[in-house]
Amino acid sequence: MAEIIRMPRMSDTMEEGNIVEWLKKVGDAVEPGDVLAEVETDKATMELESYHEGVLLHIGVAEGPVPVNGILAVIGEKGEDFEAQLKDAESSESDAGTPPSEAAPAAEPTQTTHATVETAPVASAMDAHVKASPLAKSMAASKNIDLSAVSGTGEGGRIIKRDIENYQPAAASASIPAAVAPAYIPADVQYGTQKVSQMRKVIAKRLGESKFGSPHFYLTIEANMDKAIVARKDINADPNVKISFNDIVVKACAAALRKHPMINASWKGDTIEVHRDINIGVAVAVDDGLVVPVIRHADAKPMSMINAEVKELAGKARSKKITPQEMQGNTFTISNLGMFGIEEFTAIINPPDACILAVGSIIQKPIVKDGEIAVGNLMKVTLSCDHRIVDGATGAQFLQTLRSYLENPVRILV
Repeated sequence: MAEIIRMPRMSDTMEEGNIVEWLKKVGDAVEPGDVLAEVETDKATMELESYHEGVLLHIGVAEGPVPVNGILAVIGEKGEDFEAQLKDAESSESDAGTPPSEAAPAAEPTQTTHATVETAPVASAMDAHVKASPLAKSMAASKNIDLSAVSGTGEGGRIIKRDIENYQPAAASASIPAAVAPAYIPADVQYGTQKVSQMRKVIAKRLGESKFGSPHFYLTIEANMDKAIVARKDINADPNVKISFNDIVVKACAAALRKHPMINASWKGDTIEVHRDINIGVAVAVDDGLVVPVIRHADAKPMSMINAEVKELAGKARSKKITPQEMQGNTFTISNLGMFGIEEFTAIINPPDACILAVGSIIQKPIVKDGEIAVGNLMKVTLSCDHRIVDGATGAQFLQTLRSYLENPVRILV
């Protein structure tokens, strides 16, 4: 019997996937492990892999969006009559009346996905008229290749992955005449109208819902990081151990969350879920936006382990190899812009968390110490709170505990 291949749910926030390119065409033989198509999700462009052996008999959507659980293709034996089975599948899908965003993920073990290719940046204004897959555009941007100089071998002359891989710079067309060319154009800047990626769509939707659906309020506190600086220097004196200030913040937050469980909670409409586990999301900037890898059971891990996990997950996020499972289950989130010299900012709560902590840079300022003016290393942190769960006093008490840990990091180890 032929197998109906459906759009799987590749992440917890995914409602639809965008077919970027089919790597198999109708009539092609398919073996287990073959990649059928490239699918752009809200997290990355991923490969849709088949576990079935047979022939690709039917492609439901050649290119464009498909809702989760929507029919993608049919695999079976050569010449097999699959029309009745396909109509039954389409009919049952229609009769169920389930909105695409609520459709259950495909249960068959015929599809697996893994993020092995990068999400595509958008073409520049000069490339807007060129037909190319998002993956080809991404590769062209990373290699500084002008798409208008590339010959496409895909359907209808579309530029695809292999065209970029086989492109020879010698074949490039002439550059803009010097008389009309700007003095300097950064090679990595994408000008003109930009298509919104699946990741950016989900960021816009989720954070818009969070900002305007959750009543935010903000609490800022300043911590003296003198002892944290000394502690970090002493720890990093061991050549086998390295930690960052962000690792200290993660560990301090985890310890403070254990003392203030309502900060480690989620709004469920009629109920509030107070989480037993402390899973801290660490916001990481990537080309297309922002992803939040999760450090699970952060309160039970030493800072050296937190450092290793953050580095590994951040690396995966930037290379688009992070899995959806590694970005799920957060109960609290930290966004740190201190490394960019940002002294203070507010962050939008990352659902389903009750709070997010915005961390600024460590700034040297004059302080009063033992009755005398001295130089202090101060860091501002701002807690964004969902007022449906957290009241002002609760948030303030959490920040007091957090400050005590940051100012005396040895207490985190107790």
